[in-house]
Amino acid sequence: MAAHPPHPLDSEQAWLENAQAFIHKSLCPAGEEPSVQLTPLVIDCVKTVWLSQEVNHGFTLPLSYSFVSVQDLKTHQLLPCCSHLSWSSSAYQTWVQEAEPSGTPLPRERLLFLGTLTDLSENLEQEGRNGNLYVKDNTGVLACELIDLDLSWMGRLFLFPSWSYLPPARCNSSGEGHLELWDSPVPVFPMTTSLDCATPLHVLYPKAASYVLRQSQAASHVSIIVQVPAQLVWHRALKPGRAYVLTNLRVSRVSGHPNRVWRTSPSSHLLPLRLECVHEWDLELDRPLSEADSRPLPMPRNSRNRKEQKDLVRDSRVLSYMGMVTGVLNEPAGLFELDRQLELCLAYQQFPGIRQVIRPGVSLELQDVHLLQSLGGGTTRPVLAPCFRGAVLLRAFSRLKPEIQPSHQTQGASLYKQLLWERQLALPLYLWTVKALMELAHKLCPHVLRHRQFLQHSSPGNPSLALQLLAPNLDVLAPPCSPSWNPQKVILGEPHHCPLQKYTRLQTPCSFPALATVVKEGERRAWDAFDPQALLPLPEASHLTSCQLNQHLSWSWLRLLPSAFQPPQVLLGVLVASSHKGFLQLRDQSGSLPCLLLDKDSRPFSDPQFIGVVVRVERFQLIIERNVKSSYPSWKELSITSYIQKQKARVYVQFFLADALILPVPRFSSPLSTSLTSPRTKPTLPEDLHIAQSRLFFLSHKEALMKRNVPLSPAGSSEMPKLPLSFLVSGSWLGGTQRKEGTAWRPSEPKGDNSKDQKVLLLFVGSSVRWFEFLHPGQVYRLVAPGPATPLLFEEDDPSCMSQRPLELAGCTSCLTVQDDWILELESSQDIPDVPSVNKAETSLSDLFSSNCSDSLVSFSAEILSRTLCEPLSASLQMKPGNAQVARECVKLTVALEIADCQFPPHLDIYINGPHLPPPLGLLPGARVYFSQLEKKISRSHNIYCCFRSSTYVQVLSFPPEATISVSLPHIYLAELLRSDQTPFQATASCHIVCVFSLQLRWVCSHCTSLCVQGRCTLQGSTCPSKTSVSQASLRLLVEDGTAEAVVTCRNHHVATALGLRPSEWTSLLEFVRGPGRIALQFLGTGAHLEPSAKMNDSLALFLRTLCSSISVLRPIVLSFELEKKPSNIIPVDPPRLQRFQCGELPFLTHVNPKLRLSCLSIQETEHTSFREASAFSH
Repeated sequence: MAAHPPHPLDSEQAWLENAQAFIHKSLCPAGEEPSVQLTPLVIDCVKTVWLSQEVNHGFTLPLSYSFVSVQDLKTHQLLPCCSHLSWSSSAYQTWVQEAEPSGTPLPRERLLFLGTLTDLSENLEQEGRNGNLYVKDNTGVLACELIDLDLSWMGRLFLFPSWSYLPPARCNSSGEGHLELWDSPVPVFPMTTSLDCATPLHVLYPKAASYVLRQSQAASHVSIIVQVPAQLVWHRALKPGRAYVLTNLRVSRVSGHPNRVWRTSPSSHLLPLRLECVHEWDLELDRPLSEADSRPLPMPRNSRNRKEQKDLVRDSRVLSYMGMVTGVLNEPAGLFELDRQLELCLAYQQFPGIRQVIRPGVSLELQDVHLLQSLGGGTTRPVLAPCFRGAVLLRAFSRLKPEIQPSHQTQGASLYKQLLWERQLALPLYLWTVKALMELAHKLCPHVLRHRQFLQHSSPGNPSLALQLLAPNLDVLAPPCSPSWNPQKVILGEPHHCPLQKYTRLQTPCSFPALATVVKEGERRAWDAFDPQALLPLPEASHLTSCQLNQHLSWSWLRLLPSAFQPPQVLLGVLVASSHKGFLQLRDQSGSLPCLLLDKDSRPFSDPQFIGVVVRVERFQLIIERNVKSSYPSWKELSITSYIQKQKARVYVQFFLADALILPVPRFSSPLSTSLTSPRTKPTLPEDLHIAQSRLFFLSHKEALMKRNVPLSPAGSSEMPKLPLSFLVSGSWLGGTQRKEGTAWRPSEPKGDNSKDQKVLLLFVGSSVRWFEFLHPGQVYRLVAPGPATPLLFEEDDPSCMSQRPLELAGCTSCLTVQDDWILELESSQDIPDVPSVNKAETSLSDLFSSNCSDSLVSFSAEILSRTLCEPLSASLQMKPGNAQVARECVKLTVALEIADCQFPPHLDIYINGPHLPPPLGLLPGARVYFSQLEKKISRSHNIYCCFRSSTYVQVLSFPPEATISVSLPHIYLAELLRSDQTPFQATASCHIVCVFSLQLRWVCSHCTSLCVQGRCTLQGSTCPSKTSVSQASLRLLVEDGTAEAVVTCRNHHVATALGLRPSEWTSLLEFVRGPGRIALQFLGTGAHLEPSAKMNDSLALFLRTLCSSISVLRPIVLSFELEKKPSNIIPVDPPRLQRFQCGELPFLTHVNPKLRLSCLSIQETEHTSFREASAFSH
């Protein structure tokens, strides 16, 4: 930048004329006549500096340079620059080359700058001085920094031969730039620095001055307080290690300090010490000037530190260090990097002005600073931190241009200072607090709040959002302290005690990860933990075919609690409702995380006003559902990952609203905050929107969110209509349309026909599906339509809706499609008269398990026991030429019904297929769920099961318990299963194996399940490509426990246990069967008979016949079982029958209960051979 147009090099006269005009305008005192001597003195000063350089090309004047004023720099110089009058071009190039490896050097401008050094800004009175330095001329004042100040320079006019100018950062438009004065300024007027030593000054040296105050053992140093505003600039002139004389000192007392101290007076002066000009004052003290205080100095107290073990408390080291700043970590928080290996924290001492010049390339000398190592809390490097007794001295300015700092690294200085002083944060906790605030700012700014707003200073009535988000942690680790730290006490106290002396390694309290990081970390951990061999234990997996094996692996889930992360994670984001998926999300700058919320008492989350709030949750369950498509041929290849063809994870979080901190976003939020809410709409109705109409409605039922045949394409569009996501709710209007008057709603408009039925069906499609998670039966809502009043807006029928569901609309008077810009509000039913009451529909147990299918829709609450993927219930899709459509999978839920006063809840299977996939969030084993309007069906084997349909409503009542609870099966008598009221579906019984009915062992193809002979599939080479076979076994035996008999079916590895075979014996037996491929025995009477198609040698038949009739099989056992059929009233239990028994010569005729049919879950051996006596059962 040049303040004036460039001039030809041979026009010295023009240059001198411009110089004179500049001097008269910018340097001559305002209101005075121009000094005749000023212009020549300025020109001579410039000449002297210009000619001092080795290469000046024979010019006596720097014709390439132009004068610049303070106003010119502020107005026109928008980029950082430097000017070195005494440097040649080659010297500057050398300087640039030395700086380039570290960054971009400051560009050079040929400018001449003059001004007066002062400690007064243009808007401050004498009492308002703060110790900062400025350069002023007639056009303005500019803050400056220099390395070594001589107090005699104050108030004098100087030429600054070497300087750099840094304009204010772009993100700080209200700030001003500043100067860095590299070399000593050159005075325009001659300076007289002679000190009159004719009358020596009588002085006290530190030991004598200390003795005067204490009347005790003299100290080697003494404290002097400087509070006179005009003397605050002394701190820039005082250099540690140099000797000075301070005159006209007074003795004073400081509140909270036991001893008196020295204090400067308005007439005091700071002079360099010259031994020839001083004379030591030898005092003969008859009495002390102050009373000695022998009371011990109070030690700093901290209740938390007293509880810590002594070996955990560390002492910092006090040292001096000189180094270069290599990075700015957080300038408002006072955090910098030194020599790429240390961190520097300037937060514990206020350094006016020096922080604005600290940037990469600045050399600093640190004296009496504390070195702290192994701080924890995420800080890995040693930290240097000066306390109030330390000194930070500027030794060299940076040659580099300032880096453009992110806005979050230029805001929040007052908030950091407030947290540090009000909560008296130790350094490890302060560093963690700064890091946590940066994590929060990255998550929420600038789309929710601007950095300046987020990191603003907190006041009692207006706490900042940042402080509220950190308060749960800080209130535990560092509650607000009263009184706060006293800097004077830290400085004057003897012995020295400060917050940096002792510290304890901090265990990181928590972290605030980006939500995209949470999703990625959840997926990574889920796939790292995915182990097919662990999901399928070997005894079971070894008998599964390829289809069964891959089906078992197709779905699994993993739950991660906050304790699974180190440090524990806190989830934080803005709560939004997805208009594409229909579920709630936590969203931040990085992405979104689907979430499932529950209100207290298992109530659903139903208040739309929570859209747009900031949610902070420490207690949650991070759920990762894994979907795997694999092609494992058999269990032997489970360790080979190449058989996994496709894997996909669904990650979401579920938590209770009571465990979350809900904070509204301040009103001065950024306009961009709407980008975090659902598109095309705002989360809530704006308060300043006074033109709207609404209508109250009571919701009685909500249907499933699914793709329906409701085309969104406009009329006449040539595009193929797509099936959008939509859902329907049914209810009734409560009153007529209401118009908004100011901020309140007018009374309902009267309707023409009050007797008309008010039932209505509302269709939510497109963007309006965002309201799905908030709508629940039994609640009253207000449907708000912004904009001018439209007659009959809430009464017009939608023809497409009517034609879509004629049967369901039979009980409704109208069907209304909810528009995208309509708003949903929750209303209190207590304030509205004539609200219908809706009880939670629960189908009775007798109706649920009856054969009556006239009312096939059932509702109940249940706990999910298991979730698996299975083949669709419907027939396979018809394949047409060129159609690659494949039948989709089906989700099977096995649930335990919640029946009042039921000791053994019955089990039921629920199938989810078709348009209901993927299933809603939260349908996990261990969760309690309310299912409404499931379709009841009866299988061919007379089992009751249920299926999802379009009218199904699902509400999660509770999440799976965090700790896995192992519940043992009830131990019962077999006769208890004959009761028709309460019988367990799974149980354990001590019984005796009476006989074996049948045994079958075979080898089948793992791919097509055809019989394998000699280990080869019978279809191999024709239609089956597989060469892998698996063994399968089935055993039917009769057991009794003295109360009843049961036919038990054992399969696969349970057969080996039932036969009493060891693993090696079982393996050998199966290998014998591999040759013929199959063996089946039927035990009729006293012998064993082979099936006609079976082929095997006599020795194997003899072995199996002998084994099945031996006492090693016919023995007492503890049997865990489940009913072969689920409870049902469709087929009544057979009554007891008369049976004749012969006991010796006496015949007996008695009632015998029908044999039960059970499936074996496990068999355990028992050491007891006697059974409990059977209880009497009445028949």
